Amino acid sequence: MEEEVNSDFSSRSERKALEKAKILQRERERKIFKLVGQVLKKPVVERSEEEAEVLELHRDTVEELCRRELRRNVLKRKQEEVFDDADDLKYKVRQLALTIKQAKNLVVYTGAGISTAASIPDYRGPNGVWTQLQKGRIISSSDLSKAEPTFTHMCIRTMHKEKLVKHVVSQNCDGLHLRSGLPRQVLSELHGNMFIEVCTSCSPVKEYVRLFDVTERTSLHRHGTGRKCGLCDSELRDTIVHFGERGTLEQPLNWEGAAQAAKTADVILCLGSSLKVLKKYPCLWSMNKPATKRPQLYIVNLQWTPKDDLAVLKIHAKCDDVMKLLMEELNIHVPPYKRTDDPIFTLAVLLKPEEAKSHSREVITLSVEQEIVSAHTEVSIESPSVQGGWFGRGYRKGRTGKKKTP
Repeated sequence: MEEEVNSDFSSRSERKALEKAKILQRERERKIFKLVGQVLKKPVVERSEEEAEVLELHRDTVEELCRRELRRNVLKRKQEEVFDDADDLKYKVRQLALTIKQAKNLVVYTGAGISTAASIPDYRGPNGVWTQLQKGRIISSSDLSKAEPTFTHMCIRTMHKEKLVKHVVSQNCDGLHLRSGLPRQVLSELHGNMFIEVCTSCSPVKEYVRLFDVTERTSLHRHGTGRKCGLCDSELRDTIVHFGERGTLEQPLNWEGAAQAAKTADVILCLGSSLKVLKKYPCLWSMNKPATKRPQLYIVNLQWTPKDDLAVLKIHAKCDDVMKLLMEELNIHVPPYKRTDDPIFTLAVLLKPEEAKSHSREVITLSVEQEIVSAHTEVSIESPSVQGGWFGRGYRKGRTGKKKTP
């Protein structure tokens, strides 16, 4: 018995000693990294003999720090926004226009970059959501339901009407494609729609289109909106797919439509997307086909994307600027967005009287004048402008637990 006690004591002591040795080793490595880093920051001519000896002694650390600096510089270059000059831009747009005229099945993939003109921030741009959070800054908030379809949204809708676009696959949750008048059957909103809540207890799933952002109470893995289904009295949920979640709803995600469109596409036009999320979906890129039989890829984005090397053409410009030139080349007149023609007013299901206080969002009205009157007559709580539960949520959660290396 005494031997067992001594054995347990010995093993605990060994574990503690081993753990302590590891801690001391990490501390030594941190000090070496710090020392070598300070020396490397100095110009070569200003380094003392002792500092030169430090670099010679710790060659592995020097190489690791140089690799890290190289990775940082590459990342910085990828985050930089590049603009084509006017002549290059016109030449590239002419090439794109020629391809669109010849395309049999053009599919458009859209990202946050097509909505920045509607004052909705993108995610990975210099002032994007992820960029600001990485820098430890607070995201300025606003009621995103006030945004209206941009010129690019209206161009896409018009191109579909002219039978130039077969399908639109969007990562955006802002509902602006729907509000532009684009038919729902040719639209896949892969990450949901902020104006739509559903009852998944009903079969088939019961959908409720609203005139306000339904995501006020929702967030990552919490999708209940607090309102009830008019048929079965179950709690409604939003349709948003957050970072780290898998979307399972048939609508408005419409994965079946997106996959089928990608399968038959001969040209894919990517507008305003970093493609860092879309690249993870092989079914959207026909990767099971030989390279020569895949759709021709055209990208419009100011920053680097992981699909640049596969693109026939990359245009560095803002989406609205590209679409304006493109419509001129295609000789297409694009009617402006009119709120009175917004299909959301036809699709919307009005709240029941007892649900009137189930949200604090501004309701979209048929006219701007109505909205102004409504804003002055309604009682408002004194608080900063709010943003939807879909906007920027889930980012920090995805980064927690990551330990920094020395």
